[in-house]
Amino acid sequence: MSKRPRIPLIINLGITFIGIWRHLRLRIASRFPSMISYKTLRQILRQNEHTEYGKLHHFTEILQASTPDELFIRYRHAIAPNDYEMLRPFVERQKIGEQDVLISGSPIMYATTSGTTGKPKWIPISKHYLRTLYHRMSEHWLYMFIRQRPRAFGGHILQIVGKEVEGYAPDGTIYGSVSGVLVREIPNILRKRYTAPPEVMNIADTKTRNYVIMTLALQWEDLTFWATANPSTIVELLNTVDENLEQMADDIENGKFSVPIELPLIHIIAPYLHSNPARAEQLRQLKQRYATPAPKDYFPYLQVLSTWKCGNAKVYMEKFIDRFNWKQTRYTELGYIATECRFGHPVDESRESVLFPQYHYYEFVDEKELDMPNKHFLQLSELERGQRYCVYITTSCGLYRYNMNDIVEVGGRYINAPRIHFISKVNGIVSLTGEKLYEAQFIRAVHQVAELHSLSLPFFVGFANAELSAYDFYFEFAPRDEHEARYLLALFTREVDSKLQQINMEYESKRQSQRLKEPRGFLLQQGAYSKFKELCLQDGYRDGQFKFNLLMQDPYRQGLFDKLVQ
Repeated sequence: MSKRPRIPLIINLGITFIGIWRHLRLRIASRFPSMISYKTLRQILRQNEHTEYGKLHHFTEILQASTPDELFIRYRHAIAPNDYEMLRPFVERQKIGEQDVLISGSPIMYATTSGTTGKPKWIPISKHYLRTLYHRMSEHWLYMFIRQRPRAFGGHILQIVGKEVEGYAPDGTIYGSVSGVLVREIPNILRKRYTAPPEVMNIADTKTRNYVIMTLALQWEDLTFWATANPSTIVELLNTVDENLEQMADDIENGKFSVPIELPLIHIIAPYLHSNPARAEQLRQLKQRYATPAPKDYFPYLQVLSTWKCGNAKVYMEKFIDRFNWKQTRYTELGYIATECRFGHPVDESRESVLFPQYHYYEFVDEKELDMPNKHFLQLSELERGQRYCVYITTSCGLYRYNMNDIVEVGGRYINAPRIHFISKVNGIVSLTGEKLYEAQFIRAVHQVAELHSLSLPFFVGFANAELSAYDFYFEFAPRDEHEARYLLALFTREVDSKLQQINMEYESKRQSQRLKEPRGFLLQQGAYSKFKELCLQDGYRDGQFKFNLLMQDPYRQGLFDKLVQ
């Protein structure tokens, strides 16, 4: 039996030495958010002033502003709010090797995520952005942990990140996960405590990958830190242990994996598994004592579990909330992070993130104004507690007034800067496990399937079902007999799911890993839309303002459609 991990004095001293300076910078920035926002925007524009995008949008003229208010006004007049498709032509030129197009010089990598058109979004990441902004925020992030849990890095570390390299742009620049790249820059004194190498994420088969990740973690009773963005990943990893603990114990005893791992990965991953008969026997005893051992049993010294806790995360949290010892383990919000930008993270036990105005320039639109043609854009210092806003971001990596389509809510304040937490995607974009499925993608998939079978549908609608971690598709077909209608329902449900996997790479990834379950299909009555509208009008909706999306996460409206199922 191992003893409780000690406080790692050298590690904590190193993290504190750097982290306390990062924390001081954040406190200064949060004391003067308006002035720091002004300086940040000016710095971003200056850095990319001589790019083609900068010339096209008159960055030089904007920078001639003599006051913060004048700079903000000039910036808004010169650049309309962006979505990715407006930036894609510039990125495509960079991908073939052109320099100084969207950002100064060339990116050292691209972070990829799904887009509205089915084509992935490629977010350029410069060396400066990765090594300074991302790296400095990581240093502050680590510092926050040891302030709350001094033993956080006293034992082994289980951190799930994305693949470092998923492929290459035409000019040879890598694309993949920023988190995967950052792992390479973790100081060796911390990196040697990782339970697995980053290459474990390159295992193609999801079940095998989960098995390997948890086998490597289970060999260490002294695991003290566990971080992964999506809580649905924790659910899948715990299920893997529940189903395979005895086999995992055998592997730990023998120091060899019983599952196939492709070459050359096996040569990289195998040395991380050590023969440990004593630990294997301990796991077997846990299996005998408890029918289904929990993390509080096999990781008794876990200090920190860090994932997303906002938005839909609570649905997945409920699936494992009773399986950890929360008197010892601190369950922390990972922070407001997206592929496009790392906005900020909590600085205490709160789920609310503190934004970093010294790194990015933020704008906000009140949720009530999202459908208005003339929106009022607010500064960080103008947000009000309890109000919800849509976020627009400007970064040094080529995102200018970029609409994140995220709704956030303002909580308290950190000195003079608002704290925020993520609520949901804006209507028309839903996400259960990070797939970010767009309404336009769903409509396109249904239309493609209908065209393939030479059919037209009177009506269809889709809902994200957070309780089941799946999508529910509702279809109305032209009048036909019951048997044929049921056949078409099964066909459309299956093929729309397949089309969505082709259109949205993150939807495909979540479906293949079973974090997103198989969608369910429901057959609607004839005239379903009219009947649904009538139900809404009876509930007080105004006829002239009646509208809704064809893809939603709205249990109330889904309940109305459930009344219209045959």
